[in-house]
Amino acid sequence: MSGPIAFTQQRISGPDRLFFDIENCSLSREIKTSIPIMDGLLKKVRMSQYKKNMVRVVLDIDKMGKYSVFMLEDPDRLVIDVYPYIADESGKQAKEGPKLLPGKNMNRIETIVIDAGHGGKDPGAIGPGGLQEKDITLYVGKKLGEILEKRHGVKIVYTRDKDIFVPLNDRTETANSLKADLFVSIHVNASEQRKARGIETYFLNWTNDKEALKVAARENKISINKMEKIQDGLQTILQDLARNNKREESMRLAHNVQSAMVNTLRNDYSKIEDLGVKYALFYVLVGAEMPSILAEISFISNHEEEKRLAADSYRNKVAEAIAKGIDAYISQSTLVVDSFQTSSPRGEI
Repeated sequence: MSGPIAFTQQRISGPDRLFFDIENCSLSREIKTSIPIMDGLLKKVRMSQYKKNMVRVVLDIDKMGKYSVFMLEDPDRLVIDVYPYIADESGKQAKEGPKLLPGKNMNRIETIVIDAGHGGKDPGAIGPGGLQEKDITLYVGKKLGEILEKRHGVKIVYTRDKDIFVPLNDRTETANSLKADLFVSIHVNASEQRKARGIETYFLNWTNDKEALKVAARENKISINKMEKIQDGLQTILQDLARNNKREESMRLAHNVQSAMVNTLRNDYSKIEDLGVKYALFYVLVGAEMPSILAEISFISNHEEEKRLAADSYRNKVAEAIAKGIDAYISQSTLVVDSFQTSSPRGEI
């Protein structure tokens, strides 16, 4: 594509198909309007000039399960991930849990690094009632580790498991030195606007979105102007991430975790705002050699959300929700869980 696009999408069953209406677009006469694929899930791609300035693209799919759609930059492209229908023993489609897909040359998830944001002399954001971000992230991070270790038997490593200060660059260096498979950083959001509320999940990428820059600048403890200057000098790192597929895997992980947090918390709490998946330059994610995300689990600056964050019941729900998102990421990818053995050569820290 020559640039970012605006589009709408819809799924239709009987038979399964997805269609996308792409705005401000025209179909070249040189492009085939029907392309048979017959390879795995995708059977055929059909295209038409649906309206004067709109092209409709239809994907005919065999036994489709979940799917996700997102835009990527450099170059601009629309990415559509479609996963097969997986039924449980009752014949119904499985809604959650690590239903792992078989495949060849699979990578194995052996080690997950959980990063509790801030700590020690760095309290992070502080709520109007005095609640500190560092205490919330430590609780949620350790609870998340307990859930994942019990559920999958993988090795869990914490960048901190007590109230200590850990420099940002040391956190991903820990993950890289262990050759970890996933890196999940837990944070709490804050805003000068006391009414701001909601949940959002980030992955590492360049951005010109002012709100995303504000969040990253706060977590990085620098000014927005400095953030913008630093971004320009890190294009090589970001391009390397894209080449090695880490950016797309991080995006996929972020979408799964964000969706799980919103859907799980809405079952028990009102006013759970879905702020979506975003990207920005977070120091704690720079240099990570594995899929990595940063979850902002609520606004401590909001009176109501601060009260929730102070309660163990809410923190436990958040940890369970993030775990569900990681489960979904595993089940939708070619990664499989490999139970950690005490004889693993990766060692302890």
